Amino acid sequence: MAVVGQEKGEECNMARNIKPSCKQCRRLGIKLCAKGQRGDGQKCALTRRNYPPGVHGPKGYGRMTDFGLHLQEKQKMKLLYGVLERQLRKVFSEAVKAKSNTSFKLIELLERRLDNVIYRLGLANSRAQARQFVNHGLFLINSKKITIPSYRVKVNDLISIRKEKTKNKGILADNLKNISQQERPGWLNWQTENQTGQIVSLPESKDLEIGIDPRLIVEFYSK
Repeated sequence: MAVVGQEKGEECNMARNIKPSCKQCRRLGIKLCAKGQRGDGQKCALTRRNYPPGVHGPKGYGRMTDFGLHLQEKQKMKLLYGVLERQLRKVFSEAVKAKSNTSFKLIELLERRLDNVIYRLGLANSRAQARQFVNHGLFLINSKKITIPSYRVKVNDLISIRKEKTKNKGILADNLKNISQQERPGWLNWQTENQTGQIVSLPESKDLEIGIDPRLIVEFYSK
């Protein structure tokens, strides 16, 4: 895994996957929109070349073994949420210790990441962009600046933009112009008047936006 930085504590802000995202989407055979709006148009690599990367890619996707199927679901989850192997294992360990269904709890914990919440609210075009916004300290959680993308939000948390000038200039300002047209899950609420987001409930299994089966990931780590 190509990684910049080293994990420390909950997450090191510089630890990230730097492999070409489009190539990873082609390898997994699913469009994960890792590059925001580009993933919705004709420029998407998977749209132009719907086969795996590499010299043997045009032969298409081969038959998947049981292990390969489980591994592929795990890789999809990592790419979708932008987490590394160690981070996903840590979240899985927390999900196992919870008294609720492990696969549902795994989704809930990943969905509650701050970078994911920023993206789901419509404040960023992709999770990668949301991660960068958080690293730059553009948001406040309950009036406190948070710069950790893996920070886990709680019910009734309020998310606001830290600097007034950020609302009027730059990429975030452009995203705010179209935020009313964005679709967002029911556990998140955006108040246009005061430009704040709120966590109204905990996410559920139906809130996973991509067709990933978390049960296969639980089985993979349980072997």
